[in-house]
Amino acid sequence: MKQLVILSGKGGTGKTSLAAAFAHLAHEGSSPLQVVLADADVDAANLELVLRHQKMERHDFIGGAVAVIDPTLCRDCGVCEQVCRFEAIISADGAGYSIDPIACEGCAACVYQCPESAIRMQPQHVGQWYRSESRYGPLFHADLRPAQENSGKLVTLVKQNARLCAIDGGYPLVMVDGPPGIGCPVIAAAAGADLALVVTEPTAASIHDLSRALQTTLHFRIPAWVVINKADLYAEGAAEIMAVCLAQHIEVIGSIPFDPTVTEAMLAGEPVTVYQPDAPASQALAYLWRIVASRLGLSESKS
Repeated sequence: MKQLVILSGKGGTGKTSLAAAFAHLAHEGSSPLQVVLADADVDAANLELVLRHQKMERHDFIGGAVAVIDPTLCRDCGVCEQVCRFEAIISADGAGYSIDPIACEGCAACVYQCPESAIRMQPQHVGQWYRSESRYGPLFHADLRPAQENSGKLVTLVKQNARLCAIDGGYPLVMVDGPPGIGCPVIAAAAGADLALVVTEPTAASIHDLSRALQTTLHFRIPAWVVINKADLYAEGAAEIMAVCLAQHIEVIGSIPFDPTVTEAMLAGEPVTVYQPDAPASQALAYLWRIVASRLGLSESKS
C-alpha cells in the first residue's frame, strides 16, 4: 500500500481540485485503481463537495479539556485567579468565580492549586469525523468546530482510519488531500507518506510558502515533487519556482495552465477531468497522474 499526500505552502493553490481529479483518474483510467481518500484539511474540509459522497459513519472527536468550577465546593479564596496565566478566571462581586471556556488553555494549574478541589477538567467535544462512500472510493473526512484546536490530532485520526481501511480492504493507495501551511496538521498528514506532491502558483506568497513546505518535507525525509498551477499567468514567477526547486534538488514534474473550466467544474460539483475531459487543465492533470502513478509503482495495478 502506498500513501500519496497532496500539500501546498498556502491555501488556494488548487490542491483539492488536483486531488479530486486524481481520484477520478485513478478510478476511471486505463489501469483502474481502488483508492482510499482522506481529506486532512479538517479546518476547512471540502473534498467531499466534488465527490458526491454519502456519509456512512459519524463519530465525535474529543480534543483537550477546559477547567470548570463547582460552585458548591468553591470558597472564593481566589487562588485560581492568582495562578491562571491566561486571565480565564472570572470574578464577579458576590457571585463567586467562574471560568471563561474560550480563554482557558487547559493547563490545569488551577486544578492542582485549588485547596478545596473545587475545579475539574472537562473534556471538550470539538468536532466530528466521518467515513463516507464516494463514487471514487471510501472517503474519510472531518469537521473541526470554529475556534477549536487539536486539528493535528484530528488529522491523525482521519488518516489512521483511512490507512486501516486500505489495509483491511487491500487497497493499493491512500490519497490524502492535506492542509495548507507547515504546522502540526501538515506534519500529521504527511507522516509516513511515500510521496508528497506540493502544489504551488507563480506568485510571491506561493513561492515563499513553497520553500517552507519543501523544508518541512525535507526535514521529515518525505520525497517531494512540485506541480506549478496556473503556470502560464506569470512566466517569471514560474521560472523562479523552477530555480528554487533546482537549488533544493526537487523535481518539478509538470505544470497546469490557467483554465476557467476548473472554476466551472467546482461550481458544478465535479472534478474538472469529469466536467470537461478535453480542457487544457484536464489534459495536464491526466499527464501528471500518469507520472505520479508510475513513481508509486501503480501503473499496472488493476482494480
